[in-house]
Amino acid sequence: MRFDGKTALVTGGASPIGQAVARRLAAGGANLALADINSEALEAVGAAISPDALLSVGDLSDEAVANDFVQSAIKRFGQVDILVNNAGGGVIEWTPDHTATTIRQTIDRNLWTTIWTTRAALPSMVENDYGRIVNIGADSVRNGLFMHAIYNAAKGGVHAIASGLAREYARYDITVNVVAPCMVLTPQVIAAKKAGLPIVAEMEAVIPKGRSADPDEVASMVSYLCLDEARFVTGQVISVNGGSTMQ
Repeated sequence: MRFDGKTALVTGGASPIGQAVARRLAAGGANLALADINSEALEAVGAAISPDALLSVGDLSDEAVANDFVQSAIKRFGQVDILVNNAGGGVIEWTPDHTATTIRQTIDRNLWTTIWTTRAALPSMVENDYGRIVNIGADSVRNGLFMHAIYNAAKGGVHAIASGLAREYARYDITVNVVAPCMVLTPQVIAAKKAGLPIVAEMEAVIPKGRSADPDEVASMVSYLCLDEARFVTGQVISVNGGSTMQ
């Protein structure tokens, strides 16, 4: 029970990566607080993984919603030890075909959710001289994957904030890292593969392993970075990408 007694907050908790992360943290004994905008999916995940989990439904790009989520977790469990900023799901589109709405959605879902939830969680971590923050980034920030320019603007901020926070909060034993996956086998990707859409094959072609990542392969790295023994790893972007970038 390597997370026994720890309280872990996972945003985007109903997504494939969020579920996989929550499952690993719960198996390690963590108290779970899960947030997602999809109430039905979140309830199903909570029931399947941890009936005692705190479930919060709302748009975390709204500062007040993010604050309420974190404060509810503190009220229930006493403090915040682990925060996994997994909320995302930006619009993937050629840059000229984006609209003001889709650009805002992409920035909001990825960057603002990370900023507000992190700011809300940090005071509890500072008070207890302990914290593990893991942001879910994107390998496309490094490899310049086509149709991802606007998405990369959002995820690039998710990457960049980690190094600044890591330096600011190192003295409190708070580590801040990024796990950057390549394309992941989500229900949408699986459906696109079954439909024979060429974009899936094109995106997988840049991955030497020749396939998308399984959500649990991403979650395994996230869970390691949440451990006490990862205390000397901070400010890093760690790729889980099948070799699509190799530095």
